Amino acid sequence: MARLACPAAGFLLLAFLWAGPLTGHAGHAFAAHMTLHMGVVAVAAPLIAIGIAGSRFDPTPRHPVLLGPLLASFVELVVVWGWHVPALHELARGGGPAFAAEQATFFASGLLVWTACLGHAARDREGRSLQGTIGLLVTSIHMTLLGALLSFAGRSLYDHGGHGADPATVLADQQAGGIIMLLVGGASYLTGGLVLMARILRLPETTTGDAR
Repeated sequence: MARLACPAAGFLLLAFLWAGPLTGHAGHAFAAHMTLHMGVVAVAAPLIAIGIAGSRFDPTPRHPVLLGPLLASFVELVVVWGWHVPALHELARGGGPAFAAEQATFFASGLLVWTACLGHAARDREGRSLQGTIGLLVTSIHMTLLGALLSFAGRSLYDHGGHGADPATVLADQQAGGIIMLLVGGASYLTGGLVLMARILRLPETTTGDAR
């Protein structure tokens, strides 16, 4: 049931995020833009990946190296940090093709990480669960670092308020976005990594019980 319910919930969330009011606010409010981003990569993507991992639609058995957890984590790092470079972020928040490209790559990289990590874990409760754990924890670390950078920066890195906007308000908006990334992004990937780690820690006990 969860294999069907989770992806359905993930796609419904994507529809709400991309067709709902957040997209209208994302161009002028950094916190709204970040909420949209985190909803895509840290909530919708793992829900969809739960339905893919270990199923016949899971691509990781066919491409275990190309879709390895660490490589997937690195891809998402490049995508996420790249789109938060001020010049690219300003381009995306203007809407149009750049915004569509940003959202598409956010979703693709997020789904890649979660599918790679959960898919590897689904095929091997020990060795591959460890790979998935490391992939999710590494992703959690770089999400946390970027969130901290945005939260504790002494000045605004982006021009969401436009000319004439109160600098303190613009900075507060950026800091709110950074906190959203810390709380939602960091926590989501960290939780996923800890769940896979718990599977590994339970394995010896399960094996011992089977032996008896």
